[in-house]
Amino acid sequence: QKVLEQVIDTLRQWVNFLEVVPVTVLAVQRYLLEDEPCDLVPRLPLCYDVTISDGVYQENCYLDPHLNSLVYKNILKVGKKVRISRVSCVYNEKRIGQGILCINKVHCGKSLDAISLETPFRNRTQEQKPERPLRGGKSHYLALWNNEDPYGDIWLINKETEEYNLRNARVISLSYLEMTWSNRSNFPALLVRILYKSKLYYGTADKKITEPYLTFLEVADNSGVVSVIMWNALCPEWMFGGRLVLLLQQHTIKRSYPFRMQHPPVDPHMKLISSVEICLNLQDPPTNINIIPESLKSGWRLLQLRHRFVTSSELDNLLVNHICDVTGILVFVGRVQWLKKKDKLLNLKVIKNSEDFWTYRWIHIADATSKQPFILELFTTSQPEIFENICPMTYFVCTHLKVVRNNVQVPKLLYLTTTNENQMFITGQRGQPYAYDIKVKKIIQWIKIKTNSGEMKNTVFGGYYHPPVPETFSKSSSVKVESLLTAISEVRKEIEDLQYREQKRIAIQGIITVVKYIPHSSATESASASETLRNANLPSTSQAARGESQSRERDEEGPSAKVIALSQPETSSQAKGYKPDMPSSVQRLNHEIAIDAAFLPMYCPEDADTLLSCMNHSCVFPPEATGNDRFLGPRAVSGDIRKAVTELNRAHIISISILDSCNLGDNKIEVCLQKIYTPENIY
Repeated sequence: QKVLEQVIDTLRQWVNFLEVVPVTVLAVQRYLLEDEPCDLVPRLPLCYDVTISDGVYQENCYLDPHLNSLVYKNILKVGKKVRISRVSCVYNEKRIGQGILCINKVHCGKSLDAISLETPFRNRTQEQKPERPLRGGKSHYLALWNNEDPYGDIWLINKETEEYNLRNARVISLSYLEMTWSNRSNFPALLVRILYKSKLYYGTADKKITEPYLTFLEVADNSGVVSVIMWNALCPEWMFGGRLVLLLQQHTIKRSYPFRMQHPPVDPHMKLISSVEICLNLQDPPTNINIIPESLKSGWRLLQLRHRFVTSSELDNLLVNHICDVTGILVFVGRVQWLKKKDKLLNLKVIKNSEDFWTYRWIHIADATSKQPFILELFTTSQPEIFENICPMTYFVCTHLKVVRNNVQVPKLLYLTTTNENQMFITGQRGQPYAYDIKVKKIIQWIKIKTNSGEMKNTVFGGYYHPPVPETFSKSSSVKVESLLTAISEVRKEIEDLQYREQKRIAIQGIITVVKYIPHSSATESASASETLRNANLPSTSQAARGESQSRERDEEGPSAKVIALSQPETSSQAKGYKPDMPSSVQRLNHEIAIDAAFLPMYCPEDADTLLSCMNHSCVFPPEATGNDRFLGPRAVSGDIRKAVTELNRAHIISISILDSCNLGDNKIEVCLQKIYTPENIY
């Protein structure tokens, strides 16, 4: 209170503090401010409100946009002790009330183990629910790291069924609506079942809509399947409904968007209505939606959803872009990462998406049919309660996945990725429509046997994962090789610009000058508290996790570098219980600038007989000892690596190195050598 009064009374509207009392960050919340003027380079006006506490009161403050980078890099976060040395006063011109405390200068300290939310707000209006951003006209906050996940108090979790007399409703079929819609101004009611629901889409900030959301539905009756668009404030009310049966009244019809992709119907005999789409909104006119109980719809013969479950043994026979469902037990759950969205065109201006990311992670799912698990590139599906909490040894169902494959590439590329209609389930099969599928029943029975016998121990949680890349560098992209290369002098800026959990792939040209061998035991001892080896019997098990930094020393061996390996679940090294040792490499160009990177071995084909060829295959694997079915020990492997380093030093080969870098937060950057292309593998 004293600080705010001091700021308001000063003519300069800002105050510097000589004696700074540390405060605790209780919340960091994000939103878009629609009325702010754009810079010379247009950007989406992203803002943050930060709730702090001095132990007596809480205060919700506005963060100066010049400090947004502290949030981007996860330096300013919940649980941090911070010292605020400069504040100012700003006003929300759309609301009547006192000024808002703005943080202009802050120093972030250490993270606390626990925080207390019991202290009251100094300003009682900030305790109101639902929470509203301090500035602008939006009614809610966004999720902290993306725009697709629902966040806050405006979202209704469970919609209850309502008593409704269908005899009083004039209901027509979808096929009849398609034939007659152009001659109508008022449309009769529709009784439909939700088959698929897309993730959320958040609208642009220039529209004066308090809840600019959008989601797509695929609905069906007994005559056809049609697309439905749900707009704005209806999304928070209906987003969390399952495959409900809905009575839609006072909706609108329009011609369908010509470039919107519709998936084949679940029933091949069912008509796919692609000429029109149904629009649901709270205005022009306000749509009336009722949930119809199961007992009232039996006579309408509505289409039931049919799943397309496949097993891992069948995956190799599926064509590219084939849509399928999978189920099994999670044996690997990678860390959550961000992928920057492409810039977009708005009102003939290019909007830079420098703060807008896709959220994704890699997971592996095992079933009873193959030694190779499903590999999934799992993007967020507006189900944060599942996406953020999945862990190994969890029964997992994922629907509406798309096959990604490239049989020409060596090694072969084959994995599954999410679609807009993808849904995840981790609560089991009870009450779900897929519970009676024969494949699902067999896999569930296999999971029970394996978990009860204690055989499911080789699971991994967290860490860095990547799919295989082409054997030649020119096949990595359709553009010229030279345009893919990054000058090593530019690498520092590329890495420093990374936001929290953003992963970026960089190709540089240089010479390997140092290779450092790091024993596995030394590597694991230097792991961070968040990514360490865990007991294989715990729910979130991990045989190994990734390191967060590399040593700058220039020696051939030693345990000082913080490099920890992730053993992939599908490798035979894990099945044998062998934990491989870690070489680390350094790239240098023109003998002026060098960069350290960790090379983490996994497995190796038979023709990779040297360290350089192993790096060219992005892997290394110790040969199997003859006679006793055991791998060579760490000393034998380290001796081979030292010998390979000597040969590599004499070769002095200029190569192209693929580096994967990731910001782990708190000013920690991870740089990993993914693959090396020697001259004969560039084109």
